[in-house]
Amino acid sequence: MSLKELYHNKWARFGFWAVLYILWVIWLGNYWWLFGLVPIFDGHITKKVKWLFWKKEYKEGEKRNILLDWLDAIIFAVVVVTFINTFFFQAFKIPSSSMESSLYTGDHLFVSKLAYGPKLPQTPLTIPFTHNVIAGRESYSELIQNDYRRLKGFGRVKTGDYVVFAFPHGDTVLVKDPAADYYTYVRTLGREYTIRNYGPVKVRPSDKKDHYVKRCVASPGDTLTIKDGQVYIGSQPQENWPGVQNSYCVVTDGNRINPKNLEKLGVNSAELWFHPGLPGYPHMPLTAQMLETVENYANVVSVTRNIDAYPPDYPDSDLTIFPFSSDYKWTRDNFGPLWIPYKGATVELTIENLPLYQRIITSYEGNALEVRDGKIYINSEETQSYTFKQDYYFMMGDNRHNSLDSRYWGFVPEDHIVGKPAVIWLSIDGNRKFPHNIRWRRFFKFV
Repeated sequence: MSLKELYHNKWARFGFWAVLYILWVIWLGNYWWLFGLVPIFDGHITKKVKWLFWKKEYKEGEKRNILLDWLDAIIFAVVVVTFINTFFFQAFKIPSSSMESSLYTGDHLFVSKLAYGPKLPQTPLTIPFTHNVIAGRESYSELIQNDYRRLKGFGRVKTGDYVVFAFPHGDTVLVKDPAADYYTYVRTLGREYTIRNYGPVKVRPSDKKDHYVKRCVASPGDTLTIKDGQVYIGSQPQENWPGVQNSYCVVTDGNRINPKNLEKLGVNSAELWFHPGLPGYPHMPLTAQMLETVENYANVVSVTRNIDAYPPDYPDSDLTIFPFSSDYKWTRDNFGPLWIPYKGATVELTIENLPLYQRIITSYEGNALEVRDGKIYINSEETQSYTFKQDYYFMMGDNRHNSLDSRYWGFVPEDHIVGKPAVIWLSIDGNRKFPHNIRWRRFFKFV
């Protein structure tokens, strides 16, 4: 029997789709879905029910109904794309320069949900092809809210991975400035001023927070320290990945560096400015490879790495650097040591270390926390310890001096992980005009 004959055999087609469906149900782990075999059997074998009730069956020579054909195509696209987005891949656009020179602003990615296992929708009532907003309004309903659950994937988040995740502080959004960090505004400007000028606020469920992409630099159980910009895990310096760039003060002989040279080098012109009084560039983002080239330019006098010592440089402060307490003399370049919690681990709680774990205990793990008379109460019971319910990660952008990351909002919970960037399918440079804005070399580049 040829493949064509096999395909037209109704029992062979039913067997093929039934096996795929059963494998999906086993992966899903909800065996009530096995009842779905009934319409699959009927659709291929008995054909008693017209399951695709909107689909018109045409007689020979009958004129086609364009509206019904379009309806069928739209329904098919919605079902298939939603299924793919939920379980396999989802499109994502890099919105900022926090990951340059690894992932560029304007890169369009397919994010693999199979890498770490897809999350089942917690807020399933959502307008298709949207995440959280459409035409300036919420595109979902919280009428149904499911518990967090993740299916099996190919692996777990590892140190060094690029990771797409839900913004941890994205549960509260300012209507007039939705991209801002509400909690940072409140700490620095005050709640009343923030809401009066940027509010009102709207609250989003965990799976409807905005998505970020960063590099995982510390995994559950690690102890992270940053010393003069160098990341350490325990006592070992971490690998400096090729895309990581730091900020340097580049002093010249008074002349600007040829813009064509900087463009060829890959320096983001949007982050660059020339200070005639220096003379030079106070903040030039460079990778190690770029640094070597810039140091050899004829009109460059000196290159010095910018390092933040305590107190933090403007606009950073005790109110913007995690854990937002003057008891921790940390900056973006000198940070920690910080232990990363893992599921099942128990930590001794004190008034001193409570700022590190307060948001985990309350927002991420749903407990009521109160401090009275120097004592800590969780769910109205006095306690001296806490056991974590899930794993946590520490994320940083590769553009180390232009990235709002875990140094500014702390840990990323495991249930916020969305997936891993897999391939760049389109890349557009917003600083240039068509057709020069298209980065052809980045098309279909595997990440």
